[in-house]
Formats: sequence, structure tokens, C-alpha cells
Amino acid sequence: MDVLERVREICMAMPEATEKPFGGHTSPSFRVRDKLFVMTSEDGSSMMFKAGPGVQEALVSEGPERFFVPKYVGSKGWVGARLDVEQDWKELAELVEDSYRLIAPKRLAALLDGPDAPPRQ
Repeated sequence: MDVLERVREICMAMPEATEKPFGGHTSPSFRVRDKLFVMTSEDGSSMMFKAGPGVQEALVSEGPERFFVPKYVGSKGWVGARLDVEQDWKELAELVEDSYRLIAPKRLAALLDGPDAPPRQ
């Protein structure tokens, strides 16, 4: 499976997730209630997601070959993940879910804990 298809599969499993590019870009971006929780780069080599306090620093310091501080949104706690290197897709799925939880309304985020929750990747 192509990496962007894998990202799409993870993101679209979230309640009420939609795919819609942002700004003048054409690359896939994923939203909940029109708020971004995952963006991908135009060349498909990376994705960016929102992270909680301290997560960005921990991921980048522990795996600089896999994670980076992205331009423009890095100062707001977003993390970049390289998709052109070996990645732990289970970990990426968990990070995407965490991003979704930070962005989604509480009622939608709570659906991830219910009996109809999407399966963990």
C-alpha cells in the first residue's frame, strides 16, 4: 500500500473525518469539523500532525531521522513525520489519533473509546 493511502486509511477511520486540501495546496489534508488534524506535504514525503505538550520535543530528539519540527506550524506544537523512511505505522496511527483527539470536539473524540471505535492499526 502506498504511504499516502496508508495515511488516508488511518485518518478516515476517525469519526466525521474529511479529506480536503488546505490553502492553495493539492496534497491530502484531513479535518474534523473543518479543523485540520493531519496535513501531508505536496511531494508526499512527510505528514504533519498536532501533538500535546512535550511530544514534539520527545519525538524529534529520539528519532530525528523519522520526525522533525515543521515550518510554520512547528511553533504551535505540530510534528512532522517523514514518510520516505522506515516508520512504525502503529505508532503513527496512535499519533494521528492523539492529534484528532486534540482537535475534535469532545463528543466526537469520546467515540474513539466506545464499542464502535475504529480498530487500532
